[in-house]
Amino acid sequence: MNLNRIFLLVLLALLRTNGLAQLPDSCKLNFGTNLGGLADWGTELPFVDMMHNSRQWYTKDVDNPNYPWDSGAADSLSYRSDGYPTHIPQQIAGRTYLQRVATVWAITDGWQSGEYVVLWDGTGALEFWGSMSNVQQTSTNRMTFQLPNPAGGIIQLTIMASAAGDPVHNIRVLKSDFENSYQQEPFNPVWLDKLLVFKSVRFMDWGATNNWGQTEPWTWNSPDLHGWDERAGMDYYTWANNKGIPYEMMIRLMNDFDLDGWVCVPHNADNEFIHDMAQLFYDNLEPERRLTVEYSNEIWNWMFGQTQWLNQYGCVNQGLSWPEGIVPYIQNCMDIWTDVFGANSNRLKRAVGVQTAWLDVSQRITFNMEVGSFDLVSPTYYFGLSNETLEAELDALGSQATVADVAQRVRQSREEAEKPWMQAIKSELADPLGLPMAFYEGGQHITPNPFGEEPTYAQALLDIQRDTTMYNLYNEWFTFMRTLQSGDSPLHCMNFSFIGQRSARYGSWGILETMDQDTALIPAPKYKALMENMFPGCFDMTFVDVHPARPQLKVFPNPACSYTNIDLSGLQPVIRIEVIDLKGKQAAEYRPPFPRLFRLDLSQFKEEIYLINVLFTDGSQSSLKLMRAE
Repeated sequence: MNLNRIFLLVLLALLRTNGLAQLPDSCKLNFGTNLGGLADWGTELPFVDMMHNSRQWYTKDVDNPNYPWDSGAADSLSYRSDGYPTHIPQQIAGRTYLQRVATVWAITDGWQSGEYVVLWDGTGALEFWGSMSNVQQTSTNRMTFQLPNPAGGIIQLTIMASAAGDPVHNIRVLKSDFENSYQQEPFNPVWLDKLLVFKSVRFMDWGATNNWGQTEPWTWNSPDLHGWDERAGMDYYTWANNKGIPYEMMIRLMNDFDLDGWVCVPHNADNEFIHDMAQLFYDNLEPERRLTVEYSNEIWNWMFGQTQWLNQYGCVNQGLSWPEGIVPYIQNCMDIWTDVFGANSNRLKRAVGVQTAWLDVSQRITFNMEVGSFDLVSPTYYFGLSNETLEAELDALGSQATVADVAQRVRQSREEAEKPWMQAIKSELADPLGLPMAFYEGGQHITPNPFGEEPTYAQALLDIQRDTTMYNLYNEWFTFMRTLQSGDSPLHCMNFSFIGQRSARYGSWGILETMDQDTALIPAPKYKALMENMFPGCFDMTFVDVHPARPQLKVFPNPACSYTNIDLSGLQPVIRIEVIDLKGKQAAEYRPPFPRLFRLDLSQFKEEIYLINVLFTDGSQSSLKLMRAE
């Protein structure tokens, strides 16, 4: 082989590795976000029907003078397939008192204040207790109550009576604004307003992936797999359980709001389940939507039931080493999804999750997968206190520890641990496989050791979540991550997590603490850093108060790059929408009929645009001013 040919081959290899053209720094990272699972105490409330995030039933003694909060008989009652009791009260053998069922929302800080409507089907009676007021029965199957301003406190709902021939079911708890629209528009507009700045979402927690179907994380009865008929049901009374939110709602969110998605297949799903799940997404997801599939979640993390289950039945019982024994489960899942999508495989990305901090285990999983059976190597991009010595130093400082003390040790940990780990995943795993990385989770992971215990330096952990230091830590981290990108495709990075309250014991995961957080009053440095890294050079939109009596226009995403949605609901008829450029000339005009959400494609305008005017039948107008986001 002559030297010219050798030179040409080397050059081609370099071009394949580095890309024909390197992306500018502003385009090297592409962010999506994980969505939080439902919980009665959560502040991420994606649905207008609050019954979806109610706690699972517990029981109340009827006429017990001691009246314990939970009589502990829930597992002994008889239920319908939708989870509602067949009748109330019920007599349980060996118990003195008849039993009713109740549910609770322990924290309502994320709820909106105002009037709520409670609707149900069937014959029976409900009772409310807690921080609400003015509870009224307005008709046979309708009640209302008021939630204070600001919202907060506890709400308990008890089914006092339910007829055996026509039991209470399909309970809905709605802010009165949504009583007539919740079926057509099930998603919470306050949640959407913040969410839709992202173009992709991961449904790991929506699907209750960790410990799926297990009442206790480390307790199971057999290696039996679950069939498709055991999945989360649309009519089940609460989705805050160990099956999660139905796949149909994931598909609807993606289709309705043009989002790409990332789904996780339960670890203990049988082949029918895996196939029918793939088929459901294939048949119902819009072809334009891109989907990533992953087998379970963190199947090397010993705090999760799926890791314990897979080790027992995939390794110990088969006489195979760990983690090699779990590879057939991943392979089987990827193969079934591949078969379902077939010739339309461009709609699907198959990700194999790897542990960033444990290269050997990650290699022993991915290197044993069949070549060509997956598309993405998927690590995390967390940073925190990975060095236990550094965490111990903070523990010694105790209540005297400051934000600066935490940040200094986080930066040291990144240099000693997280950066080398991530560089090794790229150079010693992804690159040899010739596959791109896509980060399934990431962000700050500043938690105590051991996890779940209140640290002596708790206040510093809470304070840093609202401090400018956190903003700086994120920007520094993103600068490093850009060094891992090569070629002409950005690194796909799924933030963890979207909305969640601060906790020194269990981690402050949310980039926002509540859905309606006023960041001018309560800083959100993680959110600010993400937005600025996502939208360099895009548009910030602000309402121009042209007509004082006109309701302020609501738009999302904001900031926006390629498109935005204008919410026209609740406004008088719109006769025209026009787009004005910087020279004052009309760049586009739109006429009725208009949908409730009017989607405006911003990428179509060659000239810089300045105003979006919405004109009404009474001759007035509302306007949005566009400015380049810095």
